[in-house]
Order: sequence, then structure tokens, then C-alpha cells
Amino acid sequence: MEEDSRVEQTDPGKERLKCIIECLIFASDIPLTVERIKQVLEDLQPRHIRELVEELIEDYRTSPRGIYIREVAHGFQYCTRPEFAPLVQQLRKSKPYHLTQPTLETLAIIAYKQPVTKAEIEVVRGVDCTGVVKSLMDKKLVAIQGRKEVIGRPFLYGTTPKFLEVFGLETLASLPTIEEIKQLNDTAIPAAEEDTP
Repeated sequence: MEEDSRVEQTDPGKERLKCIIECLIFASDIPLTVERIKQVLEDLQPRHIRELVEELIEDYRTSPRGIYIREVAHGFQYCTRPEFAPLVQQLRKSKPYHLTQPTLETLAIIAYKQPVTKAEIEVVRGVDCTGVVKSLMDKKLVAIQGRKEVIGRPFLYGTTPKFLEVFGLETLASLPTIEEIKQLNDTAIPAAEEDTP
């Protein structure tokens, strides 16, 4: 009987902080990191910020909404629920990334072997990869991450935060293992959205 009459008390200061963080995530055009939130909310410790974000994630998870917060590319961003993707695509007139088989192969090599030189990619693929690597850089999925300390000092390539964002990965550790990939039976790779210019 006592439990029924009890009213759950909420901390107005905590709820205000959650509202602020909610606004910051919404306003950010890239996944918002705990460190970036701390730059705005200087008095909060990173642990406290993460706790507040996790509460927000749970709030969205437990209520019937069309959006949710996910952790991706070491930060947090709003996403639409997958079941509404066709409607959102229709609104945005977005198109999927057109990643050809050679592009996907090259991207996979870079993702799993980074940092890697173009010559090392070509040893695995057996063909020249100049155009494919340039295409991946143009899409901002791959970037130069330095030079290898060997004769000629070739560029080293690696994936970008955009790569994590496009493929919905929290970190590179979220990539499937080779064993998991082998278990896939020609499963379609989900199309990643790219805004039309």
C-alpha cells in the first residue's frame, strides 16, 4: 500500500543537465563525444556525463519514439529507427553510397590492416588501387594517417570517424571478426546513406 502511494522524486538539476546534453547531441552535426560535452559543461566529470547520456539512451529506449540515441565513432548521435528509414530517405531524397566490389574489398583491407600503404593493399588485391583509394578518400571514409618509415616514405591509409558513422560502429573493435564474416552466407551489406549535393 505504501509503495502505491509513493511518488517517484526526480532531481530537477539532473533533469536539466540531461536536457542540456540532449540539446547538444541534437545540435551537433557529428557524433558528440564525452570530451566535447565536457568542454561545454566544464563542472561535470566525464563519468557523470556518460551516466547522464546512458540515462538519456534508456529514456529513448523505453518510450515509443521515432528516434533514439546511439553511440558511434566514439560519440553520440540521434538516429531514426530503422523501420522508418524508407520514409526518411523519401524526405531527404538521399541515395546510398555506391560501393563497388573493388571499393568494398579495398575498404575492408584498410579497415582490418590499418595503417597500410597503397602497395600493401595492392599486394592483397593483386591490382592497382590508386583510383579506388582516391574514391574512398573523396567519400571521406579513408584518410592519410602519416608516412611509413621506409624508402620512399609512402603514405599510410586508415579509416576515418566518417567510416565508423556510416557503418554504425562504435569503434574499430566493433568490426566483425574474420570468423564472423566467414559465417555470413552472402548477406546483403546494409546501404549507407549519402546526402545528395
